[in-house]
Amino acid sequence: MARFIVRNIVKFILLMVAVSMVTFVLVSISPIDPVQANVGQAAYVNMSEAKRAQLAEYWGVNTPLWERYASWFGDLLHGDLGTSLRFNAPVADVIATRAVNSLALMATAWVVSGVLGFGLGILAGANRGRPIDRIVKGYCFLLASVPTFWLGLVFLIVFSVWLGWFPFGFSVPIGVSAADVTLADALHHLALPALTLSVVGVANIALHTREKTIDVLESDYVRFARTRGLSTWGALRHHGLRNLALPALTLQFASISEIFGGSVLVEQVFSYPGLGQAAVTAGLGGDVALLAGIALFSAAFVFGGNLVANVLYGVVDPRMRKGEARARA
Repeated sequence: MARFIVRNIVKFILLMVAVSMVTFVLVSISPIDPVQANVGQAAYVNMSEAKRAQLAEYWGVNTPLWERYASWFGDLLHGDLGTSLRFNAPVADVIATRAVNSLALMATAWVVSGVLGFGLGILAGANRGRPIDRIVKGYCFLLASVPTFWLGLVFLIVFSVWLGWFPFGFSVPIGVSAADVTLADALHHLALPALTLSVVGVANIALHTREKTIDVLESDYVRFARTRGLSTWGALRHHGLRNLALPALTLQFASISEIFGGSVLVEQVFSYPGLGQAAVTAGLGGDVALLAGIALFSAAFVFGGNLVANVLYGVVDPRMRKGEARARA
């Protein structure tokens, strides 16, 4: 256990360093001029050379890459993520504010996609070869090939423009102060983005659960339960759910990276003020401090999900733990 903990701590530290370095390098080689991108083309053309030089120094345009990275990394070791020049606020504050919206969106989509995918997978596997099985498989294959942003645009047109059931975007009603926003308002604005993200995430868990359901139904212990008079659903409920739930839960934790990546597109389509939208704003504006902070947060978030998935793999299949123990020996 101690070796497992130390190994993952080392992996986490190396991951954070690598992510931060790649972020700084990508921003430095980007053709985007931070000054021009943030003041606008017209204002930049009419600006004096002295003012341009002043803003370039403020954005650190002419500072060498490794000097900027060393300065930022030194501040990071003291718990300071820097200041977002685009939002004119500490990066930690921007992330803390935006993370609440993003985590609510991703958590809702994660739970809904997991429950819906698990249910559809069992339904399809228990009715293998029947029309309901073909419908579920076709639905999953179609969703797996549909771009998230395109589905979000379709949902926005149908449910917001045509039907008027949901707002066009944002996380709160326009013109309403934060103190007057109710939980119902927040959930109303959250519903359509979360629905879009969860619908896309159903396919993998449903198809995986379908295959596991077929395997369970063809196992000896379920066949024995059937000979004792149990129905298919009764055998699954009493003898198969644990064998289906743990692998599905493991796969669901491993899909956190896909949920996080999809949330970036969904937030952009629905103008939802989360980390994804802030990352796009930072990238287009060359705000390297904010972009690096969001990259570190997202990497830590995905690392945590994968770590939980790896632990669950050992719970599902103890042979993995024994294999790792023999490999270390």
